[in-house]
Amino acid sequence: MSKVIATAALPGEYRYETPEIVDYLKRSWFVAVDPRTARKAVTILKGSNIDSRCSVLPIEQIFSDLSFEEKNDLYIEAMKKMGEKVLLLALAKADLKPTDIDYIITTSCTGFMIPSVDAYLVNQLKMRGDIERLPVTEMGCAGGTSGLIYAHQYLKGNPGKRVALVSVETPTITFQKGDHSMENFVSAATFADGASCVILGDTPQVAPTIIDTSMYHFPDNTHLMGYHLTNSGLKIVLDKDVPFEIQSHFPGIIEPFFKRNGLSFQDVAHYIFHPGGKKISHMVEEYLTTYDRNILDSKAILREYGNMSSATVIFVLNRMLQQQEFQAGAKGYMLAFGPGFTAQSILLEWR
Repeated sequence: MSKVIATAALPGEYRYETPEIVDYLKRSWFVAVDPRTARKAVTILKGSNIDSRCSVLPIEQIFSDLSFEEKNDLYIEAMKKMGEKVLLLALAKADLKPTDIDYIITTSCTGFMIPSVDAYLVNQLKMRGDIERLPVTEMGCAGGTSGLIYAHQYLKGNPGKRVALVSVETPTITFQKGDHSMENFVSAATFADGASCVILGDTPQVAPTIIDTSMYHFPDNTHLMGYHLTNSGLKIVLDKDVPFEIQSHFPGIIEPFFKRNGLSFQDVAHYIFHPGGKKISHMVEEYLTTYDRNILDSKAILREYGNMSSATVIFVLNRMLQQQEFQAGAKGYMLAFGPGFTAQSILLEWR
C-alpha cells in the first residue's frame, strides 16, 4: 500500500524576517534602483503575507554578484547537504535504515546537476546497490505531488517495497540582481529554500494512504510559469494571469476528481494545498470556504517559510500530521500547481 510512513521538513539554514530583508535592501540593492521601483518592491515584500523566509545562503550572498557557475555550484552543494539531512530525519522517524529503501525519487527545479542528487545520496548513505532511482526535474511547484504520484504508481506494482521521496529547492540562489522587473520582485518576495522528505510503503499503523491521483493539464498555457535560462542564471517566468487561469479551471480540477471517487467536499476534511502565493491561496480559500473547509496549514507554512517550490506541499502535510490526530477513514486532498501548466491532485485516506 502507498502509506505515508514518515515525513520530515527542513528549512534553509538562514532565516530572515520581512522587516530585516526590507532594511537590508534599502541599504544595498535599492541603492542602484530608482526610488519608484524600490517603493514597488517594498510594497510587494510587505504585502506578500510572508513573515519570514529561509535560505541556504546568508542574505549578503543572495544579493551579491554571483556568476551562473557560482550559483549552480552552491545549488549542488545545498542539494547534497540538505538532501542527506532531510532523508536521515525521515528515516529516523520511520525507524528505518537507508538500506531499507527500494526506490528513491528526488525533485528539484532550481539548478542543474548530473549525476542527479539521488546518485550522491545512494553513495553518501551507502544505500543498496539494487536501489531504483527517479530524478524529477522541471516540474516546479508541482514536483512534490508528482513525486508522490510516481511513488504510488511504483508501490501499486511492487507491494511490500519502500520509497523515499526527497525534495530540495533553492530558489534564492536563482535571484537575478540586475533584473528590476515585477516578476523578479514577486519571485524574491515569494520564494525561499527548503527540503522535505516522505517515506512511503506499508505499515500496520493508521496512516495517510494514497487512494487516487490525477494530473490536469491547462491547454496552451506553457507561458504562465517557469524559468528562462540566461547568462546570469535562471530568470523566473511568472505571468500575472496565473491566479486567473487557475480560478477559471478550478471547478474542472477538483469536482470531477471527487465525483469519480464518490465524494463531496463535505466528505473530505483535510486540504493539503501548495500555497503558491497570496493571490492563489486567497482564491482557493474563498472557494473552499463555501464548503466550510479551510487551508489553514497551507497559509501557516507560506507565512512562516515562503514558497519552497516542490518541497512546500510536504511541509504542509508534515505540519498537519504534527498538529492533529486522525481517525481511520478520515480523508484528505492534496493539490499543487506547476509549469506546463498543470494541476496535480492526490486523494488520501487514513487507513
